[in-house]
Amino acid sequence: MSPTGRTHGKLCLKLGAAILDFVESNDLGEALGAETGFTVERNPDSVLGADIAFVSKERLKDAEDADKFFPFAPDLAVEVLSPSNRAGEINEKISLYFSAGARMVWVVNPKRRTVAVYSSPDEARILGERDTLEGGDVLPGFSYELSKLFSAVKR
Repeated sequence: MSPTGRTHGKLCLKLGAAILDFVESNDLGEALGAETGFTVERNPDSVLGADIAFVSKERLKDAEDADKFFPFAPDLAVEVLSPSNRAGEINEKISLYFSAGARMVWVVNPKRRTVAVYSSPDEARILGERDTLEGGDVLPGFSYELSKLFSAVKR
């Protein structure tokens, strides 16, 4: 993994904290940070670590050993783009997450100040900084004003 800049870290922490607070307050499962491994392919194994992830309470029982990689993708994977990310790389990650069981993927683009909300590998809705990010049926009731998130990004 290559190091990322301060903007990436601030965005991950701000959005991750909001997701963590919501998940814990509503006893929905686990919110996880970067470096948490999710097995998205077998033979050979491929493991991805989203910048922010959510795994529902129901699916946690299928991942009993907390010291091993999850045997599936998170319900929600959040990727915050870095300058080194390439479109092909991100599209590949999105496909892998969904093929391994993800229900939603959010891709945060700090430069454009947008969030792409994927409900499938081919279906995304683009939200701008005046919009509100919602958790849909993955995080029911979660909402976060993107103006709060992007206030961490200098123009």
